[in-house]
Amino acid sequence: MAKLQVAIDLLSTQEALTLAGKVAPYVDIIELGTPLIKSEGLAVITAMKQAHPDKLVFADFKTADTGELEADMAFKAGADLVTILGAVDNATIVGAVKAAKAHGKGVVVDTIGVADRVKRAQEVSALGVEFVELHAGLDEQALEGYSIQVLIDEAKRAGVPVSIAGGVNLSNIAAVKQAGVAVAVAGGAIYSAADPAAAAKELREALDAA
Repeated sequence: MAKLQVAIDLLSTQEALTLAGKVAPYVDIIELGTPLIKSEGLAVITAMKQAHPDKLVFADFKTADTGELEADMAFKAGADLVTILGAVDNATIVGAVKAAKAHGKGVVVDTIGVADRVKRAQEVSALGVEFVELHAGLDEQALEGYSIQVLIDEAKRAGVPVSIAGGVNLSNIAAVKQAGVAVAVAGGAIYSAADPAAAAKELREALDAA
């Protein structure tokens, strides 16, 4: 069954903990966004894992170098999953996977900025990563003509475990699941909602029903 991941793109630990407390009953993975970790440091990872030990805590490092070192930092802080950029050399991913194996945790490769996401997903999956995130970042989503359908179509072709992040919401989450994803990642659809708990609940129910 596909997991639901909330991407928390807020800037303070307290805001992140407050949001997570509201939506935790409905999500499987709590992602701490890159701006949040840059703002608050490793301490936000530890605080989130202590608050929600039963959830997978996802540290969106988007590491581009020193993969083993940075992954080790994330895992020691309490992360269950950490992201490495798919555009980097394979050695960086291999290093992160080494750290993950040492901790019994996982690496996710983020394809933001990768021209051929399907090809790269297939390549890096052979390196031992948990899954690959087919990701259109907020800047890409803001471009005229952007459609999440591109990611949905790529997920169908990938043939390896993937997640989709790039505008998942109530209107498309069924199509996202039907593309065969391991994880559906919702950010703004939850944290920008007037009632984040209700939004997360609706997404969970739609994902499970699809």
